[in-house]
Amino acid sequence: MTPSEAFVETMVANGVSEMFGIMGSAFMDAMDIFAPAGIRLIPVVHEQGAGHMADGYARVSGRHGVVIGQNGPGISNCVTAIAAAYWAHSPVVIVTPEAGTMGIGLGGFQEAKQLPMFQEFTKYQGHVTHPARMAEFTGRCFDRAMAEMGPTQLNIPRDYFYGQIKTEIPRPQRLDRGAGGEERLNEAAELLAQAKFPVIISGGGVVMADAIEECKALAERLGAPVVNSYLHNDSFPANHPLWCGPLGYQGSKAAMKLLAQADVVVALGSRLGPFGTLPQHGLDYWPKNAKIIQIDADHKMLGLVKKISVGICGDAKAAAVALSQRLAERTLVCDATRAARADQIATEKAAWEKELDEWTHERDPYSLDMIEEQKHERTFNGGEYLHPRQVLRELEKAMPEDVMVSTDIGNINSVANSYLRFNKPRSFFAAMSWGNCGYAFPTIIGAKVAAPHRPAISYAGDGAWGMSLMETLTCVRHNIPVTAVVFHNRQWGAEKKNQVDFYNRRFVAGELESPSFANIARAMGAEGIVVDRLEDVGPALKKAIDLQMNHGKTTILEIMCTRELGDPFRRDALSKPVRMLDKYKDYV
Repeated sequence: MTPSEAFVETMVANGVSEMFGIMGSAFMDAMDIFAPAGIRLIPVVHEQGAGHMADGYARVSGRHGVVIGQNGPGISNCVTAIAAAYWAHSPVVIVTPEAGTMGIGLGGFQEAKQLPMFQEFTKYQGHVTHPARMAEFTGRCFDRAMAEMGPTQLNIPRDYFYGQIKTEIPRPQRLDRGAGGEERLNEAAELLAQAKFPVIISGGGVVMADAIEECKALAERLGAPVVNSYLHNDSFPANHPLWCGPLGYQGSKAAMKLLAQADVVVALGSRLGPFGTLPQHGLDYWPKNAKIIQIDADHKMLGLVKKISVGICGDAKAAAVALSQRLAERTLVCDATRAARADQIATEKAAWEKELDEWTHERDPYSLDMIEEQKHERTFNGGEYLHPRQVLRELEKAMPEDVMVSTDIGNINSVANSYLRFNKPRSFFAAMSWGNCGYAFPTIIGAKVAAPHRPAISYAGDGAWGMSLMETLTCVRHNIPVTAVVFHNRQWGAEKKNQVDFYNRRFVAGELESPSFANIARAMGAEGIVVDRLEDVGPALKKAIDLQMNHGKTTILEIMCTRELGDPFRRDALSKPVRMLDKYKDYV
């Protein structure tokens, strides 16, 4: 066969049916046979969007997401997206055709050293060293992406697609992950048996291992409150009485207050990332004296961020089963207080829900002498600028069952952490620790491709939306209907809040004046709806979902928001400035 055929047949062997990218001469010989092999290449507007789509596809399906582009600039456009996939532990394979072997080093057209670009954000980099090894390296990249749960890179000199080779298509290799070592599991079971107030942190590993039911069984045996790790709000069902909400920035006060009382914590499938356990709402909630049992499939994460008592290198599902088996016949100290703990969980959750219902107190005008002007600005053209928290609450109420939601980075999107609840895994997608703008919309497009039967919604502020709105064309051109909620508050909110709190309201480069995003959507062939009354938020979302699910239409919901801001995003990284030069001292 030809090397192109070996490449394509190896992808087919790994179940690839969709991939994302922009066509290019570097891989055209292989692209020519995608369709007869049953592979759909979905063309995008920008390659960063293609990488995010592959990420969303992988996170929903549990299978590989694949992205490809032209060598040089097409590939370099993907770096940000692959970094986001890395921190989301997504098995994305990026195929990077490279300049031809006879021209490498001569500074030819679109030549670049493509392996160093991705070395920090990939689990494995396969460089095809000979056309006859095409299937070997392709198969290895797909195997390693699943084995190590992260992106891999397949780098192919463009002249290696051609010729004639003898090869064998490798059979995919998948790992069976175990529960961990017997000794460590026994230690963990003993700690839990003696615990008076156990708490479970359900992390992304629970989702990736399809371990929701096993996590529930362990929680129910212990009567333990379960909190979601940061931005993994779909790692435990919100309709379960032991669910308490997410930790981390703009998370649940109920979750934080309950975790603070723990004497034993089970971090199930969580690396306990530093940003996801920072103090929040004035609460330094991490239990300093608790015994920590950390379970992670990557041994390098054990004890990396938080001091632990027991570290278990194992699969979240298998480990949860193993612990439940060890606790099944034992008398647990925490059994004596099960009823009281259940009452406390319900009380803390009810108090937090009431606080969210009433939380509209932020009032953050540009400066003290503009308060009156801000009052007038709250209305326009007969409509209103809406408070972000009220909007988020109404969106939450209108969410359909089986919904998938992606969120971008930024102030309102981060506040949404308090209002996004899910009863099914593989439903919530965020840029995780990478935190890049322009993530949410293309990611939800990829998720929709993987699960066309599920409602798909993205959240973005107007700043982040400007980085991704062009992918509306992808939705329209290729019949991928989604719903995009755009919070139009005319500012870079997260960074502006830092200028409010740390720089005495000296605003630099934070203002955004934009035309109507709903009008832009209609010009692209999508639907556009402007929402400027609170009572219209829920009905508008329901209409957009109906258009998506029953009429195949993409809709942009442009929600006109006030400029009120929540807590600063990086309080841990900022402090009041001290100026040393005389000409700047007045700015302190």
